[in-house]
Amino acid sequence: MTDHATPQGRYEISPDPSRLDAARIHHWLSTDAYWALGRTRGQQDRAIAGSLNFGAYDRASGAQVGYARVVTDHASFAWVCDVYVDPGARGHGLGTRLVTAVRDHLTPLGVRRFLLATKDAHGVYAKLGFEPLAEPDMWMALQMN
Repeated sequence: MTDHATPQGRYEISPDPSRLDAARIHHWLSTDAYWALGRTRGQQDRAIAGSLNFGAYDRASGAQVGYARVVTDHASFAWVCDVYVDPGARGHGLGTRLVTAVRDHLTPLGVRRFLLATKDAHGVYAKLGFEPLAEPDMWMALQMN
């Protein structure tokens, strides 16, 4: 898969796992992402190892500035999670580009159902076609505390 350049050309997005900055990802999520506060480095490393990962990188410096993780079977289902953009890189559409890269990577494989959960970014995901569940009463969750 080729890198996805942002419209401004400043950032590139890649699913290459060798480019991920695992320490930076852990710091972002465990200290600044409401859904992952307190996540241990070991948990994060296992999550990365068991998932399809996308990094967003500043073209000038090469530094990682964003991340998206996808739990998928590469055939029919994908759960988009851990979408995060560094505060200094926000406001350039990078979150939207990350999720677009995920969709574009998996759609040719036949993935038809993409799910995600958000408390505060509904507008970002709606631009890509995400909408509330049509039949939420069909879905169930097991929350382990």
